[in-house]
Amino acid sequence: MQTITVEEVKARMDAGEKLNLIDVREPYEFAEFNIGGILIPLGKIQTMQIDEIEELKNEEVILHCRSGQRSMVACMFLETLGFKNTKNLAGGLLAWQQHFGS
Repeated sequence: MQTITVEEVKARMDAGEKLNLIDVREPYEFAEFNIGGILIPLGKIQTMQIDEIEELKNEEVILHCRSGQRSMVACMFLETLGFKNTKNLAGGLLAWQQHFGS
């Protein structure tokens, strides 16, 4: 697992790059604020309910949550399931909102 900064992700999004963003927060958190990722709560990843992202095993996958803790756990879990290039968004969406607002 690597980390990626909010500045790197925002720059790549602004450049029009297609990113595989996965939000591992809960649905109510996602509804309050999100940056356009796929919502797959950490609990689903831990119970291996990942059919919708199975085809991303060999691609870069950027995981994020509120602060970076749950997404770090999700990265490690996905790596055990064969994902080759997971990245944790450092500081999570708290860092995103601090840098770019909501």
